Amino acid sequence: MRRSVVRISAPGAGQDDEDARFWGSGFFIAPGWVLTCAHVVGNGGGDVLEGGAAFDVTAFDAGTRRERTRPGRVVLALPPPRPGGAPAGRWPLPDLALVEVEDAADAECLWLSDRSAVVPAPVALYGWSRETGELGWRYGTGTATGGDAGGGAMLLRGEIPVAGCSGGPVLDTGRGAVIGVSKGRGEGTAGLAVPVTALRAIANERPGRALLHTVVRAHDRYHLQRYRSFGAGGWPGLQRPRAAGGFTPVLRAQLFARLAELTQPDGPGQVMTLVDEVKSRVLQDPYQPGVEHDPRTWREGVGLLYDLRDGAADVPERPDGPPRDLELEAVLLYAARVAAAVSGLGHAADRRPLSGLADWLIIQADQLRDGVRKDIHRLLHGGSDGFAEPDRRPVGDKVSLDKVRFGPVETEEDAGRARADVLVEIDPLMYGDLYPWRIKLLGENNRVTPLCDDTRGVPRAGLREALREPIAEALRQSDVGEHLAALQVVLPRELFDEPVASWRLTPPGAGDDVFDPHALPLGQRRVVVVRDRRRRDRPAFPEWHTRWRGTDRGPMTAVPLRGEVPVPGHDARRRESRHAAYARFVDTDPSAVPVYCGPVSQGPGAMALEAALAAGHAVVIWRCCTGEHDDCEEFHEQASRLVCEATTAEGLHRRLRSLRIRCADPESPDEDARWAQSIALLMDSPEDPTLSPPPLTAPGPRPGQGI
Repeated sequence: MRRSVVRISAPGAGQDDEDARFWGSGFFIAPGWVLTCAHVVGNGGGDVLEGGAAFDVTAFDAGTRRERTRPGRVVLALPPPRPGGAPAGRWPLPDLALVEVEDAADAECLWLSDRSAVVPAPVALYGWSRETGELGWRYGTGTATGGDAGGGAMLLRGEIPVAGCSGGPVLDTGRGAVIGVSKGRGEGTAGLAVPVTALRAIANERPGRALLHTVVRAHDRYHLQRYRSFGAGGWPGLQRPRAAGGFTPVLRAQLFARLAELTQPDGPGQVMTLVDEVKSRVLQDPYQPGVEHDPRTWREGVGLLYDLRDGAADVPERPDGPPRDLELEAVLLYAARVAAAVSGLGHAADRRPLSGLADWLIIQADQLRDGVRKDIHRLLHGGSDGFAEPDRRPVGDKVSLDKVRFGPVETEEDAGRARADVLVEIDPLMYGDLYPWRIKLLGENNRVTPLCDDTRGVPRAGLREALREPIAEALRQSDVGEHLAALQVVLPRELFDEPVASWRLTPPGAGDDVFDPHALPLGQRRVVVVRDRRRRDRPAFPEWHTRWRGTDRGPMTAVPLRGEVPVPGHDARRRESRHAAYARFVDTDPSAVPVYCGPVSQGPGAMALEAALAAGHAVVIWRCCTGEHDDCEEFHEQASRLVCEATTAEGLHRRLRSLRIRCADPESPDEDARWAQSIALLMDSPEDPTLSPPPLTAPGPRPGQGI
């Protein structure tokens, strides 16, 4: 540990232990890369935080066997520096900084945990401090006891080191892996750390994604090379396997170094799709994750697959049969799925590392039971049912890959779709003018995973900004390659005209000058639909089911939401009553879709929409703009044509997305699509159990269960 942990100081202070310019601690995670806290390097001011000025990084030098000071420079700080480089006041989380250190290729590096932080865990903390007088090496022991709901903080208890150790590593002593970075000390024995998983946040943007993959690749290459050179002197050799067999530290180092050479995933959705499939296959019972994870590299997916049964590696397959090594089955099957997914990209740079990974997988798979072993060979042969499985050989024998044919595997789980849809639920006003909200993932088999919420709420004017980053995070976890998740927004009716399809995932002003798909309004890239919050409070009624099935089956027809529209326009003298509108909607065909050129959250539009929803209509199209316009008749004509051409409710999505793009240019919008400006779609299925409140049951045994 002492050879890997560094002290960080102002320029020229690194060699002087008594100099008051000592800032804090850090540690090498890869040759030439140090991880520390942003507030540590923030002692140097804005120029240091922005990477403009260097500082001293002092560490043990393996060559001279003495301490050596090298210049370091901040490459990335989280959160990013404020405009002008001014340091943050209280250093909000995640409070991390990546530092590039010159001429440090021979640095000794610590092992970063590949798993999401698991607490409670016994930990040790290391760093430098001058609180006792002399600047010296300090360490302490304790327990990681918990964290916050967002996974951005780790709570510590025990003999927490003194000031100056901020930026040093928090080591899980049970696994020999760094799980956090020391941030500060509280009262008594309390402390605060940042989980190393917070580094994932740098991958939210493409430059940061490349940086994360560069550092992780260097980390995993280092540890495999170290093991090959020093054997028991490297990290894998120093670890004691937690059980016989299983996914041992040596196998971990070998696999991670191979995965690091591959093209990395675009987002967590790709990783979690493979993780979900493997868990369902290996566990062979309904798989329901208790928490949603956010992996950004292939290695993090592995970290979610071993210790499947709370650390018990051997689980009997049947009472009279041999034990199953669940860890190894899950990890190797996942690695084979990664190989198939990456090979499907067709990148020339992946051919050689894929070949090496397949060689390793074929050897390791010989240890597994027949079912999973055959799955792995089938994956490596492009999903062919007629592949010839190589003869089983002792582990360690070389396998020829001449007949291995890589290719994506088409399975029922891989049928070209996003991992989940994203559900945003906004409740009616509860505390003055505040709207509470929740975000969930809607997966297959009615699987619902809560992500985040604000039970107190925000004013209507603050909804867009409050939901921007949570929605972006949920979409990152749901998108899989080119398959983008749909966004379903459940709204109280007074918010139906909120232009959610025009919301952007970038901060205000960002991305306006660049035609970047990630900066486009949501409705121009993906499916965005509104759903009715009020109907969720009661069981679905028969008319709602009938009309949903009608639009799902088609062919659809259009009816005006208001009876006097479109010919007279909005200022018509005759105004349809609520009961007359309801009677008209009851008599329409089950596949009819009401359309309206105007807002529906208040006024005549709201009254007509209330009647349509009471009659069971599940698909409605309207124009949520409130500005003046004189093309109401054209809107209804074009919207009616849109409905008829779409045929079914699902057929509306691609056409609506195209219309939103065509009329989006403020300087020269497509004249043929101008009528569709501010168009909104309600698509509200009554058959979706994920939104229905669970039925209340009396305490005690369920029917059919004994006491």
